[in-house]
Amino acid sequence: MLPRAGKEFLVRIRFSWRPFFQGRYLLLTNTLSGGGMLALGDILQQSREMSREPDRVRDWRRTGCMFVVGCSMGPLLHYWYGWLDRVYVGKAMNTVGKKVLVDQLIASPTIGMWYFLGMGLMEGHSLSEGWEEFKDKFWEFYKADWCVWPAAQMINFYFLSPKFRVVYINFITLGWDTYLSYLKHRDNGHLSAVVSDSSAADVQQEALPPSKPLEEKA
Repeated sequence: MLPRAGKEFLVRIRFSWRPFFQGRYLLLTNTLSGGGMLALGDILQQSREMSREPDRVRDWRRTGCMFVVGCSMGPLLHYWYGWLDRVYVGKAMNTVGKKVLVDQLIASPTIGMWYFLGMGLMEGHSLSEGWEEFKDKFWEFYKADWCVWPAAQMINFYFLSPKFRVVYINFITLGWDTYLSYLKHRDNGHLSAVVSDSSAADVQQEALPPSKPLEEKA
């Protein structure tokens, strides 16, 4: 048997997390968990890249950008799921199916656009450049989204309380966040190589002595 002080301590631990899922703290929890998990996904993806390219250096600025964009998604998802639960009330399979369909048709493309535009701005690109990247990678992103999210959202809408929805999404999708980091940054190495080759060619061109004009034959 535990002493009285030990029981009180365990009870405090058991209920200490509850304020983070109530009122204004719920929005803070959703925001920070979104940023933290997207940043963790990027850390895992960079570790994978470094294992393939041992000379590669970890880019913490890139991870910081992922954290900021992930935090910006938290409030968006917080209010989106609140609206969805008010419009489609209950856990009947018909209602859950409607939620999943609406989420896939509206929220998924919007979140994808938010991610690519946000990351583009954080990396110093313009909105038009971010939009072009989003259009180039949209169908690949959206097909993968349909393979992952309908099943995950069925569990979310059928089994979980509304206050846990965003945290569930943020934590259950660590693999998805790693994929987003891969999809966003997979071309960077190629672009860097192109720029490097171009710079090397320019240096070689400058190093060559100027060609002398051919003397005209008398």
